[in-house]
Amino acid sequence: MAEVNGNETTTIHYFVDEAGDPRLFDAKGRVVVGTEGCSKYFILGKLDVDEPAALTAALEKLCADLLADPYFKGIPSMQPAQKKTALMFHAKDDVPEVRREVLKLLLAQKVRFYAVVRDKQEAASHEARLREKQPKYRYRPNDMYDGLVSRLFRPRWYRANVFNIRFSKRGKSDRTEAMRKALENAIAEFEQDFGVKNQAKVQISHSAPPGSGGLQAVDYFLWALQRFYEYEQTDKRDSECRYVELIRELTGEINDLDYVCEGKRGVLWGPRRPLSLAARMAEMSAKKKPGI
Repeated sequence: MAEVNGNETTTIHYFVDEAGDPRLFDAKGRVVVGTEGCSKYFILGKLDVDEPAALTAALEKLCADLLADPYFKGIPSMQPAQKKTALMFHAKDDVPEVRREVLKLLLAQKVRFYAVVRDKQEAASHEARLREKQPKYRYRPNDMYDGLVSRLFRPRWYRANVFNIRFSKRGKSDRTEAMRKALENAIAEFEQDFGVKNQAKVQISHSAPPGSGGLQAVDYFLWALQRFYEYEQTDKRDSECRYVELIRELTGEINDLDYVCEGKRGVLWGPRRPLSLAARMAEMSAKKKPGI
């Protein structure tokens, strides 16, 4: 949330994670989007954290307090041997009472959340058309992830002198160079769009969420956003979409790549155009344009 001011050195700390998965097809090339175990959307998010060390300390204290609370005695996810809540906060694993306490803490922090959202059904249709034109072409899930990294980081390189970007570790492979390339693409697009050469120093790293309050926090924001998209067209939409309302004041832009609004594909939800069920449903029945 910093801004460059004269010769002063300013640093922005971003923490990056994902919700859903970029898988579109099974081993036989059949679309699996929306089937059991496969999400309908893939979301990449970043959290701008003013004071990462302070956030980590606050979450560690909260965890210690909750573990010492007799109310949670016997809950499996709170047992150290399970390596879940006792090790780190993770919205999917935490029980509702814990989740509420974590959200209360996060809403009091100096953070800003941004995300880019891909409708995987639209992505699968696009990939199928590519395969028709190029029979040897094969979709790689990492390509979607890397493409969203570029989309997520395209704007605002002028805001600081130094960017510390920490990605949540994905699998066993080291994809640092792939992330660096995706960020270089984002910077190149920024320079082309604004005619300004980026002067900021960019430092990237990978780590697992334990010990990183920023990664645990961005997981919670992503969980809230994912609930909105995965449940918006179900009978659970009212209860599950309320979390987006909860984090609204700490949310910057949500780049909804495949949503059709006013005849155009893609929309930026944000402070001036809040993401809500009413807003999304207004044109939900509109015919979508071909995927990109």
